[in-house]
Amino acid sequence: MKPVSQYEQDISSIRLMMEKSVKFISLSGLSGVLAGVYALAGATAAYFMIHYPASPFEYRMYSVNSEEVIGNLLGIAALVLVASLLTGILFSSRKAKKQNTTLWNPVSKTLFLNLAVPLVTGGIFVLIVLYNGHFGIAAPATLIFYGLALISASSQTFEEVRYLGFCEIVIGLIAAAMPGFGLLFWAIGFGVLHIIYGSLMYFRHDQ
Repeated sequence: MKPVSQYEQDISSIRLMMEKSVKFISLSGLSGVLAGVYALAGATAAYFMIHYPASPFEYRMYSVNSEEVIGNLLGIAALVLVASLLTGILFSSRKAKKQNTTLWNPVSKTLFLNLAVPLVTGGIFVLIVLYNGHFGIAAPATLIFYGLALISASSQTFEEVRYLGFCEIVIGLIAAAMPGFGLLFWAIGFGVLHIIYGSLMYFRHDQ
């Protein structure tokens, strides 16, 4: 008869195989932390572009309406997005190799589709509202649509992703109610929350 520890190892192996077949478990916590760092760096650059020398905690009564500034802000957002995606792919690919699995598989394809639909819809929506001059809606909309995307994709990965999605939506709704603090809430949602989420993911699933 096998010792109890051997049975526990067998059960753990079976559980891991089942998770690999239905969930994307190669998601890296470190990539989440770095995505948060990138977002905070982008928010800092945006602050000096549109808000400095006023305090970032001061309610902003005016709206950004310069096409040049808006273009620069979109450029910063695009850089943050691209850097976060590349980092996520790199770290998740390394984690997948350690787990003897592939990054691109049926589960990750489903996760990508569930994530992409709300994100692409939200991106198009934000471009439309910016084109029509509703600049105060942009920051809350990115947070809300991102939260919806995370919740949509959470069934294919770790449970923490769903909780992050709910938090992003709440922050986005608060930002919509207080448009003068849009940049601050954007930094909290994409920066601070990502660092907290990534740290939890790292200590729970990457060790």
